[in-house]
Amino acid sequence: MKKTIAAALCALCMLWGIGVVSSEATTLRLEGGNVGVPNPFRHTIRGPGIARMQILYDSLLEKDENGEIPWLAESWESNEDGTVYTFRLRENAFWHDGEPLTAEDVAFTFAYYRKHLPVYGRLTVGGEYIVADARALDARTVEMTLPRFDNTYLASVGSARILPKHIWEKVDDPTAYDGEGVAVGSGPYRLDRFDAKQGAYRYVAFERYWGPKPAAEAVEWVPVGDRTLAFEKGEIDLINAPVDLLPRYKNDPAFTIMTAHSLHSYRLMMNMEAVPALRDVAVRKAAAYALDREGLVKSVARGSAAVSSMGYVPTESPWHNPEIERYARDPLRAKELLGGRSFSFSLLTDNTPEGTKAAELIKLSLAAVGIDAAVKSVEARTRDNAMRTGEYELLLVNFGGLGGDPDFIRALYGVEAGLVKGWSNAEMSELLNAQAAERDGDVRKAMVFRIQEILAEEVPVVMLFGMVDNFVYRSGKHDGWMCRYDHNKVDHNKLSYLIRKP
Repeated sequence: MKKTIAAALCALCMLWGIGVVSSEATTLRLEGGNVGVPNPFRHTIRGPGIARMQILYDSLLEKDENGEIPWLAESWESNEDGTVYTFRLRENAFWHDGEPLTAEDVAFTFAYYRKHLPVYGRLTVGGEYIVADARALDARTVEMTLPRFDNTYLASVGSARILPKHIWEKVDDPTAYDGEGVAVGSGPYRLDRFDAKQGAYRYVAFERYWGPKPAAEAVEWVPVGDRTLAFEKGEIDLINAPVDLLPRYKNDPAFTIMTAHSLHSYRLMMNMEAVPALRDVAVRKAAAYALDREGLVKSVARGSAAVSSMGYVPTESPWHNPEIERYARDPLRAKELLGGRSFSFSLLTDNTPEGTKAAELIKLSLAAVGIDAAVKSVEARTRDNAMRTGEYELLLVNFGGLGGDPDFIRALYGVEAGLVKGWSNAEMSELLNAQAAERDGDVRKAMVFRIQEILAEEVPVVMLFGMVDNFVYRSGKHDGWMCRYDHNKVDHNKLSYLIRKP
């Protein structure tokens, strides 16, 4: 017996939500910045880089407020054990250079990604590529074989950006390629201009797009100095505003405010690989008890944030375990755990006002229990690179990935993640793999709850606080901004740039 996505689900593709319509010939302008060449191999790993690439490139499935929806694949079905999927493609999809998009492109994409992984995506788990085989059955039908059932595999292959075979089959090193078709996708907008030095991009609506109409004639990311001033002068059309600026927009009918938890969290990373003292769980727990996380919410976020769960899963998620240790500030408990010992570490942060302020407050809290933290601030890219390479002792960073399926824990703590340096737990590794393959929802939830207990008991990372985003925009210019079920940065979500029918 096959499991089939009903035709009614396909109809959702043109019936999302309630948001909507921009006037014709509109150009949306947003804050710029160089986030790399917007193709799957050369964009930066953070949200803006991912988003600008995804607007140009389509995938088999897309994401709305509730979950995965049909996209390039108008329907799909699987065998009983969830290891073979058959996708039926739309018949009127084209590449930006006018070539038709076919099943051969899809099959080629997954063969090419096996050799050349994209910057972003969950196409390997535990070091294993998750597509055993992909083949075109005809011009519009692709059969994909997966190595085993996994709760996340459909979403992972569904969100992979499809490549034009006629361009990439000639490219041996996609990370160095800068030739013809370097950013040719099949998405609703095509690349018109890119200025790496200025961090400026211009996309224009793709006139042969198969799907919902682009909400603007063009989208531009432009360099600005003061983003708030640029917004108020009309140079950009959307900002994530500091909470103390909201009163100036609340009673003005020209502006709309959207508020949502960012699904990001500031966190204190501890390099147990490079610093032997941090391998002692008592030292890590002492750091957690020493920190005034409520104070960070008030001082850094001016109250527009929430203390993060030490189990990594956000408190608003249905997967959150409410019983784990919360680590409310307790300097006396921190000193007991340290047992009279004192330590000195370096603390790396970015050079944003929020990052440097948070780091200085963390320094003060740690000093009160006998831990000296020498703060060093650098550009965000330098800090991010240090996080990947392990060139730090303590590191303060704010990043996301906390929405949707709880398998996002595996993305940080799984075998190939590599961001938590020098820590592992055999029980947790086993649970991470087991929950992914567990079909019984209650059993899986119990596993996810236990994973959170382990994280709270072991403190491999001190979770600090997650910001609440306050997006402000001119609804008369564009009123289609939306939050995905797993990502709340409205300007990062592809559907925000399309006309969504009521």
